[in-house]
Amino acid sequence: MIPTWAQIGYLVAAVCFIVALKALSSPKSARAGNALGAAGAVLAVVITFVAYKPDHLAPILIALGVGTVGGVVGSRRVQMTHMPQLVALFNGVGGGAAALVALIELGEVHDGQTIAAIATAFTVLVGAISFSGSIVTFAKLQELMTTRPVTFPGLPVLFIASVLGGIALAGWLVSEPRVWVGVLLCLVGLAVGVMLVLPVGGADVPIVISLLNAFTGLTVAAGGYVLGNTLLLVAGTLVGAAGTLLTKLMADAMGRSVFNILFGAVRGGSTLGGGTASERPVISGGAEDVAILLGYANKVIIVPGYGLAVAQAQHTLRDLVEELQGRGVKVDYAIHPVAGRMPGHMNVLLAEAQVPYDQLREMDDINGDFKSTDVVLVVGANDVVNPAARTTPSAPIYGMPILNADEAHRVIFLKRSMRPGFAGIENELLYDPRTTLLFGDARDSLTKLLAALKTV
Repeated sequence: MIPTWAQIGYLVAAVCFIVALKALSSPKSARAGNALGAAGAVLAVVITFVAYKPDHLAPILIALGVGTVGGVVGSRRVQMTHMPQLVALFNGVGGGAAALVALIELGEVHDGQTIAAIATAFTVLVGAISFSGSIVTFAKLQELMTTRPVTFPGLPVLFIASVLGGIALAGWLVSEPRVWVGVLLCLVGLAVGVMLVLPVGGADVPIVISLLNAFTGLTVAAGGYVLGNTLLLVAGTLVGAAGTLLTKLMADAMGRSVFNILFGAVRGGSTLGGGTASERPVISGGAEDVAILLGYANKVIIVPGYGLAVAQAQHTLRDLVEELQGRGVKVDYAIHPVAGRMPGHMNVLLAEAQVPYDQLREMDDINGDFKSTDVVLVVGANDVVNPAARTTPSAPIYGMPILNADEAHRVIFLKRSMRPGFAGIENELLYDPRTTLLFGDARDSLTKLLAALKTV
């Protein structure tokens, strides 16, 4: 029986999680929300130790110590460009841990405890899917494997057979709660997770991370039922609901269904293009040419992308914007919902550089302003301003809402090379007579551009 004081403490921790999740919806309150959520988790752990007085205390404390050190070191050392990979790993660990706990608890589930057996089977299967799927997303983002969709003959049949086999094993586990059946179910779940993510192209991986995050939340909620822990049930439900909503919102932002994102390549389509660089002529310029365009503009919109994160050029970009504003130029940042490699990637990146929140404008809010904009400066982005999303039905991004950069008077691209974006297709806007390209590393180019602007 859980003491009353412990139940009250768990309630306080649950409230911390709810308030933290709400705070994460705004950049202004996200830092405080993150801290509040962490405080709630610490409170829950302390209460658990005091109220339950667990056996095998030494190995538990060692595991906590190893996990704490690994989490702190990993989080502090990870570069912003690798943050999505870290999120994928942490998410996978959560799903895997839930599956392992459910396997251990199988020994406590007896014949006739149908609801507990259903929750256990669900946790094992979905937790294993989340773990293996997250590992594949990590490998794709880290480019340890190809970012292109991976398919092979018979994949749809094998995937469906594995899913049906998992459901059958889950039913068997419910009727006969045996550990070896649970282990077999876990192995099938691992295979399903791999086959679920392999056909997904690199540009769609952030959406899959969000979906797998929802899976992990649901497994934690089911695990809370198995363990009789209300706090886990609340926390897991929050994560599952938030992840599901985020997945739907991101899919809508790309103009595609979640089903198409997951299985488009399996059905014969592709979520990624050819990926080859073009040799078509473009208009390129130097830092001085671009500085003149920016310096004499009345209104400028910045479109940040993953290349900005790779170059770690956010601070230099902020300095450039401040120089423009000092000259009376109106400057805004246009944030596409799926720019970067994870939800909110650009918001986090620019917040790190102390860019004022009111300068960060979402796609729906700013798209109508491009027609009256003198210059659009695209820094390390490509797919989110590619008109093929509107004009080319065969393009993998066709139907995805984009930033209307092509409606501006002039467009400047900062690019390393003519390689396509993550979707692997050419951007016709690069060849538009109104477009100028400034080649080079984004931070180096922005540094030269800032120096040139000061002489204009």
